Amino acid sequence: MPVLGVDIGGTKLAAALICEDGTIIRKEYWELGGRKGTEVGSFVTDMIRMFNSGESQTGAVESIGISVPGISYPQTGRVWVPNIEGWTDYPLMDEVRMAVGKIPVTIDNDRACYILGEAWKGKAVGCRDAIFIGVGTGIGAGILVNGSVLRGSSGIAGAIGWLALEPHFLEKYIACGCFEYNASGEGIARVAREMLKENISYSGILRETGPERISARTVFEAFEKHDWLAEKVLLHCVEFWGMAAANLVSLFNPRMIIFGGGIFGPAGKLLAKIKEEAEKWAQPVSMKEVGFEVSGLGGDAGIYGAGYLALKRLADEIQ
Repeated sequence: MPVLGVDIGGTKLAAALICEDGTIIRKEYWELGGRKGTEVGSFVTDMIRMFNSGESQTGAVESIGISVPGISYPQTGRVWVPNIEGWTDYPLMDEVRMAVGKIPVTIDNDRACYILGEAWKGKAVGCRDAIFIGVGTGIGAGILVNGSVLRGSSGIAGAIGWLALEPHFLEKYIACGCFEYNASGEGIARVAREMLKENISYSGILRETGPERISARTVFEAFEKHDWLAEKVLLHCVEFWGMAAANLVSLFNPRMIIFGGGIFGPAGKLLAKIKEEAEKWAQPVSMKEVGFEVSGLGGDAGIYGAGYLALKRLADEIQ
C-alpha cells in the first residue's frame, strides 16, 4: 500500500513512494529550473502521473501528501507560495485532483510537514514538544505542542521568517521579514553582498567570486577555507539563528529544537555556536531542558512529513 510524499520547494521538487512502515521504495529530485505559475503546477502533476503509472511494480498510489513552502488553505485547496512566481493564490488541489481522480490528496505547509516527518521517523520520535526550524530559500518553523502541530487561527503559525530580531524596522524587511532577510539561504548571499560593499579593502575569495555569483554555497565554501569575510557573514547568521531559537525556547518550552532545510547541511557544524548564542537570550530553566539537534532526515524531512499526511488520510478514511 504505497503512498506518495511530495515536497515542493522554492527551487526544487522531490517525491517518494513510501510504505506504511516508512520505508522509501523510490525517490526522485528535480530542479524547478526557473519555472513559474502553471508551469510548476504542470510539472508537479506530470511527476505524480509518472509515480502513479505502475512503472515501479509496487501497485497504484493509495494516497498523496504534498508539502508546500508557504500557506495551504484546506477549505479551498489553494496555496500561497511567495518563492514561486504566480503562486500567490494558486489552485493546486484542483490541478492535482484532475490528474489523479479519486486518489485522496492532502496538502499542508512545509513547516508542519517537517516536524511531522521528524516526529514520525526522525530526531523527534516520541517527543511531544519539539520545534523544527527549516532554513532554506526561506525560513519557517514547525511547532509541535503536546503532540499536535500548532497552526494558529488561519494556519500561518510558524512563519518565523518575520520574527523581529533587530530594534529598528527597515523597508528591506517587508517582503520576507527580518529573520529571513538576514539568515535564510537567500539571506546569506544578501548579507555577503552587503558586507562586500562595506569592506572595500577586502580582497579575498568572495571578492574574487563577484557579487553576482555569490550564493550560500559559495559563502560556506569560502568559510571552509577560513576566509574572514565569509566567517563574519556566518557568525552574523549564527546570531540570528541563536536569537530565534532562544525566542522559541522561551515561548514554547520545547524538549527539542531541530535545525533542518538545505542550509543544515553545511551549517550543521555551527550548531554548538548557535546553542551558545541562544543561551544568552533564552529563559534559563527552559534552555537547560531543551536539546539542539540537526535534522535526522536531512533533505527528506518534507517528504516524510508529506508521506505521513498521506498515510493519516488513509487511516482516517478507514475509520
